[in-house]
Amino acid sequence: MRFEGRTAVVTGAAQGIGAATAELLRAQGANVVALDLKAGDGVVACDVTDKAQVDEVFAGIGRIDILVNNAGITRDNLLFKMPYDEWTAVLQTNLTSMFLCCQAAQRYMVKARYGRIVNLSSRSALGARGQANYAAAKAGVQGLTATLAIELGPYDITVNAVAPGYIATAMTAATAERVGSSPEEHQALAAERTPLRRVGRPEEVAAVIAFLASDEASYVSGQTLYVNGGAR
Repeated sequence: MRFEGRTAVVTGAAQGIGAATAELLRAQGANVVALDLKAGDGVVACDVTDKAQVDEVFAGIGRIDILVNNAGITRDNLLFKMPYDEWTAVLQTNLTSMFLCCQAAQRYMVKARYGRIVNLSSRSALGARGQANYAAAKAGVQGLTATLAIELGPYDITVNAVAPGYIATAMTAATAERVGSSPEEHQALAAERTPLRRVGRPEEVAAVIAFLASDEASYVSGQTLYVNGGAR
């Protein structure tokens, strides 16, 4: 129960890594506010690319001890075929939303002189064919994370990023379908390129997020931790 008495906000919490993180934090005692684009069972509707919505929802929550910025989308395409709206949609959802949520959350964290922020980056930040928009956004997450750690550190607020490799989620299943493969075939190919010879599970990423959100990681800040089975 290491999060007893803490309030955690998790974005993109309806499925995948976000859902696994919300479940784990809740199991370890946190009061979890799960946000996603559409409301659902235990999920509050919030378009995290909309500053007015973010400010309103976060003001309604009040106390925020932990923020996990997980909301993200893919719109994969090669550079010469990528429409402008696919570029902007991914940058807004995967990077600008984090800026908006961090800006809103820090108002409460600074006053409390305590906070834990964990942002979701990706191994794709190192470069990924057909993902110019996604890779740029996820690289930006790492820069944002390092900068906010410097700015917010004096208030005992840590800011870190987690960069997953291939994780079996609905998002990677959609990627498989886009390239004409089944999720199982796509995962098998990814596993062959991974030293651990398998793909990751959402709960494995959630466990790393929970560590960074805990007081056990109180002297860890400004870091990006890759969770990718040893892939280089």
